Amino acid sequence: MFNELTSIPFDAKIWVLALFAWSLVWKGLALWRAAQRGSKPWFVAFLIVNTVGILEILYLYVFSQPKGERKSE
Repeated sequence: MFNELTSIPFDAKIWVLALFAWSLVWKGLALWRAAQRGSKPWFVAFLIVNTVGILEILYLYVFSQPKGERKSE
């Protein structure tokens, strides 16, 4: 198994690390906001589901905004 990991090209490793960092930042921000708002279903969803930051970004900028502050088009 270790030999398989060492045979991965360096540029692929960089992409995986960058994707991990991207996801970790957004997940942390979304978990923090969900905890502050007391939203247990969202908190559990962020812990279980890995969407590479997409669901987390939507939650932060769309779903967690107070109703009076939502942007309407």
